[in-house]
Amino acid sequence: MQRDKFFKEIENLNHPNEKLIKTHCSYCGMQCGMNLRVNTQTNKIIGVEPRYDWPVTVGKMCPKGVTAYQQTNHKDRLLKPLIRDDASLKGTTKGFREASWDEAYDLIAKKFKELQTEYGKDSLSVFSGVSMTNEKCYLTGKFARVALATRYIDYNGRFCMSSAAGGFLRSFGVDRGSTLPWTDIHETDCLFIAGSNTAECHPTSMFRIWNVQERGGYIIVVDPRETPIARRADLHLDLQPGTDLALANGIVNQLIKMGYIDEEFINKHTNGFEETKELVKDFTPEYTSMLTGVAPEKIIRAAEIYGKAPNAVVMFARGVEQQHKGVDNVSAYTNMALVTGKIGRPKAGVATFTGQGNGQGGREHGQKSDLLPGYRKITNPKHVEEVCSVWGITPEEMPQPGVSAYEMIELMEKKTIRGLYLLCSNPAVSAPNLNFVRKAFKTLDFMVCSDFYLSESAEFADVVLPAVTWSEDEGTVTNIEGRIIKINKAQEPVGESKPDWQIQVELAERLGKGKYFSYLKTARDVADEFRLATKGGYADYYGATWDKIDKQDGVFWPCKNENDEGTPHMFLDKKFYHPDGKAKICALPYRPPAEEPCEKYPLRLTTGRVVYHYLSGNQTRRIPFLHDMCPEPFVEIHPETASKYNMEHEERVRLFTRRGEAIYKVKITEAIRKDTVFVPYHFGHEDSINLLTIAALDPISRMPEFKACAAQLEKVELKKVQ
Repeated sequence: MQRDKFFKEIENLNHPNEKLIKTHCSYCGMQCGMNLRVNTQTNKIIGVEPRYDWPVTVGKMCPKGVTAYQQTNHKDRLLKPLIRDDASLKGTTKGFREASWDEAYDLIAKKFKELQTEYGKDSLSVFSGVSMTNEKCYLTGKFARVALATRYIDYNGRFCMSSAAGGFLRSFGVDRGSTLPWTDIHETDCLFIAGSNTAECHPTSMFRIWNVQERGGYIIVVDPRETPIARRADLHLDLQPGTDLALANGIVNQLIKMGYIDEEFINKHTNGFEETKELVKDFTPEYTSMLTGVAPEKIIRAAEIYGKAPNAVVMFARGVEQQHKGVDNVSAYTNMALVTGKIGRPKAGVATFTGQGNGQGGREHGQKSDLLPGYRKITNPKHVEEVCSVWGITPEEMPQPGVSAYEMIELMEKKTIRGLYLLCSNPAVSAPNLNFVRKAFKTLDFMVCSDFYLSESAEFADVVLPAVTWSEDEGTVTNIEGRIIKINKAQEPVGESKPDWQIQVELAERLGKGKYFSYLKTARDVADEFRLATKGGYADYYGATWDKIDKQDGVFWPCKNENDEGTPHMFLDKKFYHPDGKAKICALPYRPPAEEPCEKYPLRLTTGRVVYHYLSGNQTRRIPFLHDMCPEPFVEIHPETASKYNMEHEERVRLFTRRGEAIYKVKITEAIRKDTVFVPYHFGHEDSINLLTIAALDPISRMPEFKACAAQLEKVELKKVQ
């Protein structure tokens, strides 16, 4: 307590020639509270301080967060629009020249109009991201469907959160990433964490997680690697990559067999139990072990710990979701909560670790190919009518649903899509099967990229527009819990950079659609329209005004009106969002990974993050400290596997799959299965592991299977890294 008092006093000190701007981190869904330090003489950001008044992380920050402010005034910032005069140099940093905004806008409008005149409205596409504010995400969906009138819009959440969304929608009828506030987590009795390297990917959650053990509770971790959290867990289920569905079915079978189910809850509040009970009975500990590689006694013990716990939270992340059956995995793990009745009350429920800063809000308000604001469906005539009344268009003018992100890239390669407007995403690093993706980008007739750095994807563009960083604009984002919070502007945009919402308003005018956007003069104007457009939807933000967000330290959706304080705990009334008010317990047959090991490719390749980098690394690889701590990718190999291949620590080796190859430094560690290799995905160009990954898509979420494919290693004749 004395320590916290000391740091609060330090936080409130007046620094000479400085002011503090209260805001949140730009990176993952934790959205850690911070104060940006601004020099009042230069009006530039010069540093950061943690916020101890932010209830979710209480002053905690990770290495990325404490250096995030260095993005804004970085030497690599794009300061003016760039136009490529030499199309033969696409895929490189060469061939660009600086231009005025007028010239850039005129060229974009001219090319977009020409393409749509010759090839139709749907020859254009929008590929966006969820590291933007809710307001920008909302306006991007409107821009695609109103200014461009194209059906083809999707977003990078297809590579991150879409399977969680699909699983929650199927199980609960609604998609909110956590059914309870994060401040409940340390008070529960058991955390079942699957496919999350939490200590590196969401490190500011760890004080709550460790507190569960310190209070006498249990932590169960599912991961093929012995990550830091797995090392300290009470039970580590070290499964083969891509076998989560079998493991979840096996644990549900044991919960039923051992009598840990809540029959009253099942009978009153769920459907599908008998069908699921029949399906999972084949998943004995021995059979489940054969499929997953997890010892039978561990499976039994996991069910016993979870089943006996008075309260428990099932949590998961990309390890579960980035599979071609990711939606099934999410629903199968959610079955654990539903059959035991451990949901719809404090300290118990289901949650996913959100990877991107606005991974929740960014998928709710119109960037997905089939969704409109408020989580409305574009295939529902009533939903379309409600949104059209806000946008000022007729239902007949609303484009039909498009396709998912990777499928849009496939349409680019086929020349069905000929133009691309890319913003807040770097698919030339983050998409699977990158040799194909890069080829598709080169086939485009015209490509526009909006970013604040010249990313690997921007290298394929004809026009690059300089966007602002998070600290040069304001708006709301929705964090890991479903809490809507406020991002505040700390300094004016550098150079001639502009917020993406402003770029879209100005482009709409050039495209002859200005009347639908011209009244949006400020970010707050966009926020007011955005809230109105969500009113009445499942993800209802209408009551979450900026003033209320400030007053309450965030507002949980749904928040329907000015008197509504929001919804921290979902389903307290045991009413789910399916038409009959019941949750769905899903009977899910096991499917193996799309690509299993074979004689030619005997290893399982899986990918993930390290603590020092974020997503494609376009931001973090430029920050000196973060780069120094992890300057290049590596391949983790078990000592016995390394010995079999006659490989040494820090030796360079070739890793290859059916799609591509790359050369990596070896990291020998016992913290990985003998049949598995791991590579982080934050690196670009020829270092990108996604040159090797497979584009097998989940049938519901259209999520690629980043977490499992067949691979092989071989030595290369290179010197060891010094």
